[in-house]
Amino acid sequence: MRCVTYKVEEENDITVEKFLRKKGVSRRVIIDLKKEPDGITANNEHIRTIDRLKTGDNLTIRVRECDFIEHIIPQDIELDIIYQDEDMTVISKKAGIAVHPSPRNRENTVANALAFKTKKKEFVFRAIGRLDKNTSGLLVVAENPLSAAMLSDMSSKKLMRREYIAVCTGNIPDSGTIDAPIRRQAESVVTRIVADDGERAVTHFKKIAYKDGFSLAHIWLETGRTHQIRVHMKHIGHPLPGDFLYNSNYNIISRHALHAAFLNVTQPITGEKLEFFAPLPADMQRFFPEITSDELKILCGK
Repeated sequence: MRCVTYKVEEENDITVEKFLRKKGVSRRVIIDLKKEPDGITANNEHIRTIDRLKTGDNLTIRVRECDFIEHIIPQDIELDIIYQDEDMTVISKKAGIAVHPSPRNRENTVANALAFKTKKKEFVFRAIGRLDKNTSGLLVVAENPLSAAMLSDMSSKKLMRREYIAVCTGNIPDSGTIDAPIRRQAESVVTRIVADDGERAVTHFKKIAYKDGFSLAHIWLETGRTHQIRVHMKHIGHPLPGDFLYNSNYNIISRHALHAAFLNVTQPITGEKLEFFAPLPADMQRFFPEITSDELKILCGK
């Protein structure tokens, strides 16, 4: 159970529901809180969501775990946790490990590894956003239903920002924006293509360096379509090396050269602004060994 107490400071004569909504608590969570006898209290006394608060009140909510608990097999898999508190965990994921279990693959995922690390009897895995199996980098996982709803809302409103580093074949332009719709390729459940009847997809990029036939690119997104970066870079003639779907050249790297390096997120309860950086993994670093992590951050304006 996650217990959070808010001090009512400036919001005098405001309803409990309006106060909680201002704090980012979703309507779904508020509905669940109303079902619990001690879900919402003010100054240690039960209060309804239609009741009004006064300046100086202490409003407490107690968010319980959901009834449905998906059984995730705990596995002792190496996992790089770079930040963790009561509400969220930030992981630097290695390439080659999927985020979620699937009906065909219930093991060897980030969820299995985190289930082992947390050792919770009732473990619920709530990844915010997604990373392809062979994309490395930063991933946010919510620790409870309250933070999950708040972080998901931030993500949908583009208030959580993740930026990428990619190695691309050829010498890409110094900078650019790719605005090209993407849809699933007919008769394929995986492959995506640029097509006029697809969903709008917008990718921004900036060239960081060029060497020996490869460019290092800083990439950020306006939309989040499946395989968006991989499809868009292929579309402009600069696919990622090692991409089994869009450029199956494994001479230098055995997976698509894409890494989620930067993450900006707000701690959902405290409001603290957090920034994270995951250095390039060795298989991508070897394309540009002369660029250090500190230099990379500077080149990306961090």
